[in-house]
Amino acid sequence: MDRKNVPLVYSCSGCSSAAQTANTIAIKMDRDNVAEMSCIAGVGGDVKPLVKTAKSGRDIIAIDGCPLACCKHILARHDIEAKHHFVLTNFDVPKRQHEDPDPQLTLRTYNQILELTL
Repeated sequence: MDRKNVPLVYSCSGCSSAAQTANTIAIKMDRDNVAEMSCIAGVGGDVKPLVKTAKSGRDIIAIDGCPLACCKHILARHDIEAKHHFVLTNFDVPKRQHEDPDPQLTLRTYNQILELTL
């Protein structure tokens, strides 16, 4: 499979359970060859090869854990808008500090996002 034919996926990866759910979903999308995960921290840090990838014209899926929408805002700094932007609290994913993501909730949300992007 040519990975350049799948969208890029960027996710929040902060400290809350919602942020880690976003990161887990993006990793699963990458491992399932649904999307190619790239590094939102590198885009935010203006790392040239990662900004170039983000600006390559490929469809982008951005997954944020909460309404702060850090991932969306990082992309916007480079005039990039995701084709699909998801905020996991809108999927009833709770934002809890010092807690790991719920695996069943993560899988349910992953499947919901797949339905909305395919």
